[in-house]
Amino acid sequence: MNLYFRLFWLFVWRMRNISSIGFLETSRMAHRVWPSDCDINMHLTNARYPALMDLGRTYMLAEMGQLKPLLKLKWLPVVNASEFTFIKDIKPLQPFHLDTRVLGWDDKYFYIEQRFVSERGLHAIANVRGLFVCKGRKISSQELVAQVGFDGVMPQLPAAVEEWKLMLQRKKAENL
Repeated sequence: MNLYFRLFWLFVWRMRNISSIGFLETSRMAHRVWPSDCDINMHLTNARYPALMDLGRTYMLAEMGQLKPLLKLKWLPVVNASEFTFIKDIKPLQPFHLDTRVLGWDDKYFYIEQRFVSERGLHAIANVRGLFVCKGRKISSQELVAQVGFDGVMPQLPAAVEEWKLMLQRKKAENL
């Protein structure tokens, strides 16, 4: 239930007081761990990370000034794959922020990094691979980049992300 409250808070309050970032800049969204976010170990449960990341990616699009235009086109974001590295727990009531940024893209997918950080340091880092769809059609990365008006140089993906891409290709090939 508290994620609905956070989503409501995002659309009603944060969207009115939003900063503006460029396409490759980092979005930062502040949070606090609520008791209902915790598991039996009394820390942020692993299941909550992906839900918070969804909010972070939505907030990033809003900060880029792209949320409304993309929704108007009915281009909807879809996560294809994600991977997490948990470093240290986040305790109840502890404030933290979620940093979200576009790492780069290929012909089909965008690669996004999301970091959970507090005054205690880095807690978790995740990479997400996704794309946009509209009425069953996959929107190419080139279409999206043109739509958002980015005309800079495409960044090179980090080596770890390239390795992850290869692993995902192998996994798909082995299971078809």
